[in-house]
Amino acid sequence: MLDSFLAQFYLDRPAPRLVLLSHAVPSAGTLCEVLSARAGRRVAIGAPKRGEKKDLVDAALRNAREALSRKLAESATQEKLIEALAKAFGVDHPIRRVEIYDNSHIMGTNAIGAMVVAGPEGFVKNQYRTFNIKSADLTPGDDYAMMREVLTRRFARLMRQGYGARLQEGETAEPGAFPDTPDLVVIDGGRGQFEAAREVLAALGVKGVTLTAIAKGPDRNAGRETFFLEGRESFRLSPRDPALFFIQRLRDEAHRFAVGTHRARRKKEFVKSPLDEIPGIGPARKRALLFAFGSAKDVAKAGLPDLEKTPGLNAATAKLVYDFFHENRAR
Repeated sequence: MLDSFLAQFYLDRPAPRLVLLSHAVPSAGTLCEVLSARAGRRVAIGAPKRGEKKDLVDAALRNAREALSRKLAESATQEKLIEALAKAFGVDHPIRRVEIYDNSHIMGTNAIGAMVVAGPEGFVKNQYRTFNIKSADLTPGDDYAMMREVLTRRFARLMRQGYGARLQEGETAEPGAFPDTPDLVVIDGGRGQFEAAREVLAALGVKGVTLTAIAKGPDRNAGRETFFLEGRESFRLSPRDPALFFIQRLRDEAHRFAVGTHRARRKKEFVKSPLDEIPGIGPARKRALLFAFGSAKDVAKAGLPDLEKTPGLNAATAKLVYDFFHENRAR
């Protein structure tokens, strides 16, 4: 197979000076001659047995195996994985939509909640959502309160949109469309997070949705996660259960999305300028001020005549900037 692949692959591609293989192939010598003649330079093909070149081949082989595993999980076996998920968590009907929730923050700052969505075809990224934590009386870093806020906002909205009626009738917002209501909700967290989520769904009167939480294993050991499900004692799935592999991927995707969104928000806060708070100062005028004075701090120190000389600013805008900083100082 590798022998046949090489000839086909380089049929319409330029060959590099050195091709490293995981296995020796019978036609390596002939192929070297053909590729060398075509390239006008020597092309070597080999299957190294030791040293740095062998390490490179081993690394490529590992990457190939992992890529194949991901591809299989995302395509051919997706439907079976969804079926395994339903069986593992007691969902008595075909799962069409799974929602997975995670929070991300640093000591309570820039806190966000994230929801990722999966279905029989894999992850449905246009359904992903983030929730900026808004509650003013929330204690920074209170993960339970953050999860309550996220789920309350998510499911209160669904209930307002007629979620309960559609659920009973087995309908979606549009017939044949991807459903907007989940069959299974997965929380990244332990018993505390599970109880917080359960209380929210009960308070809102949500019925027909299976809720589970996934707690990290000892020493964050993948494969030893503990699950919480209403009506059952906490449990683990067999390391060979395909549902375990699938729900780990769901959890990891939610974590990736939550952390990525949190980092983007933190970066935005880091570069935030006092100029952003001045009404009427858009990106163009902000750039003009920074170009003229060098920094927001120097803009704040500038006198009104200097501000009026700034290219791109008229007298009224210069007065607006001057008043903003000097009124703030007066306070």
